[in-house]
Amino acid sequence: MADIYGITIGDSSGVGPEILLKAWANGEIHHPVVVYGDTAALDHYNRALGYGVEIRSVVSPLEHAPGVLNVIDHRLLTPDGIRPGELSAASGAAARAYVVSATHAALAGEIAAMVTLPMNKEATQLTDPVFTGHTELIGELCGSDDVTIMLASDQLIVTHVSTHMSLQNAIHAAKRERIQTILRLTWEAVSRLMSNPRIAVAGLNPHAGENGLFGLEEIQEIRPAVEWAQAQGMPVDGPFPPDTVFHMAVRKKKFDVIVCMYHDQGHVPLKLLDFENGVNVALGLPIIRTSVDHGTAFDIAGKGVASTVSLIRALEFAVKLRSVGASVR
Repeated sequence: MADIYGITIGDSSGVGPEILLKAWANGEIHHPVVVYGDTAALDHYNRALGYGVEIRSVVSPLEHAPGVLNVIDHRLLTPDGIRPGELSAASGAAARAYVVSATHAALAGEIAAMVTLPMNKEATQLTDPVFTGHTELIGELCGSDDVTIMLASDQLIVTHVSTHMSLQNAIHAAKRERIQTILRLTWEAVSRLMSNPRIAVAGLNPHAGENGLFGLEEIQEIRPAVEWAQAQGMPVDGPFPPDTVFHMAVRKKKFDVIVCMYHDQGHVPLKLLDFENGVNVALGLPIIRTSVDHGTAFDIAGKGVASTVSLIRALEFAVKLRSVGASVR
């Protein structure tokens, strides 16, 4: 497998292209990378923000040359179609195409891992109405049904039983079999990253159901899954009340990882703790994929003020995952 890392530029109406250029111009990217995107978008931000980055179009990662920003140019966008901060069906469709290309390259072993910059779901849904997110799209391309998101920072790691769905659907998704799958994926991933990880499981209901007073999911679905994991030798405990388990992990240092029942249960506390340094990692794939933990930020797109920290963290995390195993499946 090549030691080149693929980076998708995300939605060109957002901050993705300028973050990549800014990081390259500042000398923050220390690993060989090839970019999946459109040179029209990169040229626009390169000129507008004065980064002075030398861009070279290549057909495949095998043509990578050192010292320049190598770009696999999809030629889906035109210079006059780059409009920072504006919702665009063309940019949304192009962002999807970059991810598809990078995923195929990772599956073929042409890149060691893929790092994704943010897409705008609303923009992409204008041409792909069933699109719900990077992770789901990449999972489908890889033929992986059991995928989830892990968010990692220096202070906390969280994984999720469900992600991009309504809260009502997330409640119905909190079933024993799915929770067992996420516990297994979590254990397999974090055991590669640290010695003796301690995993806590958050409840779904207030007070973790208070022994059935506020819901039966903890008794009927979550606790049996925890007991199953324990029987497999996994260092898992819970379910704990959601309003205290993060305090137990971050302040009391009792746990390293928290398995959460739905998207915001994990995303809100981690982003509050460490917004810029968070890294999004897809679990359950045969390839390595990491991502920045922020959105397209249309409100600041094209202004040159977006932080590069999450991109650099995502790239370094991908390199780390490559060093400990070929995937986080």
